[in-house]
Amino acid sequence: MSKEVDGTKERSRGGIFQTTHWTEIFNAGAGDDPQGQEALAALLKRYWKAVFCYLRCRGCESEEAKDLTQGFFQEIVLGKGIIQQADRSKGRFRTFLIRCLDRYVSNVHRARVSKQRMPEGGLVSLEGIDWANLPGPVPYATPVEVFDYVWASALLDQVVAEVSAQCRETGNATHWEVFRVRVLQPILDNTPPPSLSHLCREYCIPEKGKASKMVTRVRRLFRALLRCHVRQFVDSDAEVDAEIAYLMKILSKSGGRL
Repeated sequence: MSKEVDGTKERSRGGIFQTTHWTEIFNAGAGDDPQGQEALAALLKRYWKAVFCYLRCRGCESEEAKDLTQGFFQEIVLGKGIIQQADRSKGRFRTFLIRCLDRYVSNVHRARVSKQRMPEGGLVSLEGIDWANLPGPVPYATPVEVFDYVWASALLDQVVAEVSAQCRETGNATHWEVFRVRVLQPILDNTPPPSLSHLCREYCIPEKGKASKMVTRVRRLFRALLRCHVRQFVDSDAEVDAEIAYLMKILSKSGGRL
């Protein structure tokens, strides 16, 4: 891998990392200008699945959770502009979102918000989504844990896709496969990692030392990209490691799958 790939370009300005997720939130609540609409659309796409799974874990049937998800975003997020009330000094945005969702669910009736309540043209449409393949209730997990799991797994999927793509683009597809099998899959499945000897036989690697170096290089890239993404959701570099530890705990607790 190139030095640039291993280092991972960080989004910064004047040496200070920009907390882009809160920038996105502020832009989403700024008004009806194109930038605000684009930011709001991105925000809704980031959280709709976690909201749906949270409602399912609270005991809602699939269709009810689907209607509540659509109603929450259309009536509360879009209609009442709750994003403008978000305060980064009071904690994570997803915690704020869950509080608003709980209030909405406790007050809503089974009559659903009609499509006319959505602004003409809509910012985000949830039509056409394959709701049947989304996870249902999970035993021994709280609704908040399910929400965080879905959010974390989507974030991890994004990082995995970027690392895999960079490895393949730089001619290091085998590096990626060795890392995936040796490090990533055991974490998600909560299983022991295969031995380096096994990986050498499986991927025709001449010696264990070379396989170990391949894992190390991809691990470095993975950590850099993961930190880059997680940094968007916290207020300081000091919080990144704690947030990553929490997300990995949630993912491992669920066995890597819902």
